[in-house]
Formats: sequence, structure tokens, C-alpha cells
Amino acid sequence: MRLRRKRSAKPELEKDTKTILAPAECKGKWNEVFDNNDPVHLELGCGRGDFIASLAGKTKNINYIAIDSYPEVLVCVLRKLNQSKLPNVRLVSMRIEDTDSIFGQDEINKIYINFCNPWPSKRHHKRRLTHPNFLRKYQTFVKKGSEVWFKTDDELLFEDSLQYFQETGFQELYRTYDLHQSGFEENIMTEYETKFTGQGIKIKFAVFKYE
Repeated sequence: MRLRRKRSAKPELEKDTKTILAPAECKGKWNEVFDNNDPVHLELGCGRGDFIASLAGKTKNINYIAIDSYPEVLVCVLRKLNQSKLPNVRLVSMRIEDTDSIFGQDEINKIYINFCNPWPSKRHHKRRLTHPNFLRKYQTFVKKGSEVWFKTDDELLFEDSLQYFQETGFQELYRTYDLHQSGFEENIMTEYETKFTGQGIKIKFAVFKYE
């Protein structure tokens, strides 16, 4: 969900230490950023933050990094984190295609990709966050044995992504075409998920392991 440009968003983000202003300087040092040795999980495209705030509140022994390119979105996340007094999340405003520039080898223990742009036109498929071009970038900083959790409402994107993960050496651990009827107990709803479910759209979900 995109918001209108707000001049106040960036200054508000910059005043808070949960916002990482120079993420490239943190490469290989993210545990120092959090000042602990807890696992680091990454959400790519965090929306307004319902998912990451809920997740961080349930698992306070895990560090979370939420990335989005829009300050107007991230400031909504920041306010939710502060309202819930959650210290285990850091926010980064940047293009997701550049994530390999801010993480070192084995720094990330899990990735969440929730309702990314499906880019239906074939000539735009390389922009998908599950495209092999992106998956190979993730492999440069995700620990072997770690998981990628992927949710979408788009069946074509889901089917193509199953192939993308297989092509790049990920092992499929779980797959469902109707998440809310699957009995999967660890699901946390996102804003888009609530919207699509209300429209009767079934949510597709899969878990992959980097071997």
C-alpha cells in the first residue's frame, strides 16, 4: 500500500535510531548494530508494518530488518514499533535490488517476501523479488540451511516462483494454495493479506531452504 509523498517522513525517520541511515557501513556488522548475537531476519518490502511489528513482538529474541524504498511507508512502521516499544527492528530505506551491498556472507537467517509486485508482463519478470536474479543475490548473504518464506495472492507469480527457487538450488519445504485453510499455525497476516482474504482470494504460501 503506497502513500502520498510526505516531506515530514524522512526527517522523522532520521531522528530515530531504529532507522539505519548508512546501511552499507553495517555490512558484516549487523549483530553489532543490534548489540547482541541473536539471529537476524529480513523482510523485503514491509508495507505499513503490521507483519513485522507483530512478528517482532512475538519473537523478541530475533533481530529484524525491514526494507522498503518509500520513507512514507517506513515512517508508518516506525510509529508502530515505537507504540509497541519494540527494540528488535531496524528500518532501511533502499531499493531491494541493492540488498547484497549491505549484508555480508551468512548474516541473514531468514527472509520474508510478502505480496511483492507480480510484474505480470513477461518482459518485467526479472523485476520480481523471487526471480533468479534476486535469489542469487540473497544467496550471497543468507546462511545455508536458512529459509525463505513467500506469500502471494497471484497464482501465476506463485507457479513461476516455485520454478525460480528450484532453478537456483533452494529446497521446497512447504507449499499450499490456500494458506488460511492449510492449518499452518505460524502465519501472521499482512495488510494485503487481510484485504485479499476479505475479497475471497486464496493466499498462496511456500517455504524454501537454502542448501
